[in-house]
Parts: sequence; structure tokens; C-alpha cells
Amino acid sequence: MSEINPEVFKVFGFWSGILVLKMLAMVPLTARQRFRKHVLVSPEDTFFNTKGKAVYNDPDVERVRRAHLNDLENVLPWFIITYFWLGTGPSPWLAKTLIQTFVLSRIGHTLSYVIFQQQPLRAATFTVALGVTGYELFKTLLYYY
Repeated sequence: MSEINPEVFKVFGFWSGILVLKMLAMVPLTARQRFRKHVLVSPEDTFFNTKGKAVYNDPDVERVRRAHLNDLENVLPWFIITYFWLGTGPSPWLAKTLIQTFVLSRIGHTLSYVIFQQQPLRAATFTVALGVTGYELFKTLLYYY
């Protein structure tokens, strides 16, 4: 494993922070949908909100939850593989471009899933981010094999 370029690692740290911030923003967004529609997580929560009821299939709440779950399924592997990929010594330009592309694609995916609710934008942003992760994974496997 070669030494990770400090400038590239700084870019990784900054954009990773943006991505974590976006993921954390999904929590109050989910809560907002739950409060707006009086949809609670579990029956015991009716103690605090007598108007609400435990519902597990509200379409608006589920849309936000699925977007958050999609982040967990895609962002966490990206964090891991990108760290190892940076150890392969990619060009700084390529590393910065792919990191920014992944993060902006994930932001676009969330916006197209939760706010705009439209295809093919959601599929395109998902595919771009998955392509970045796939490329980094492939290059990492080749390097460390």
C-alpha cells in the first residue's frame, strides 16, 4: 500500500463529511414526515402522541426511509473501498473527480428520490455512483492481488 496523498485525503475527508451530513439530514426528514402524517414507529409511541398510530407502510414515510436505507447500502461500502483505493496511488485529479462525482451523485439520488420523485434521474444518479464504486473496487482488487 503506497502512502495516501495528503491533498487527496483532505478532499476525501471533506466530501465524506458532506456525505455524512446529508445522511444525517435524512433523520429529521423522516421525523418530519412522521409528525406531519401522525405516523408513529411503534404502538408505545402513542403515549406521547394520542393522534398518531403505529403504521408501517405509509408511502411518504417509506419513501424517505428507503432513500436512507439506499444510502446505507451504497455509501458505507464506498467509504471502505475508497479508503483502500486511495492507498493504490491514483492520480490526484482522478481521485478528486471520482470522490466529488460519487458524493454529488448520492445527493442527486436523494433529491430525485425524496423531493422530485422522478425517473430516470434517480436511476442515472444511482448508476453513476455505483459505477464509481465499481471502478474503485476493480482497481483496488487488481492492485492488492
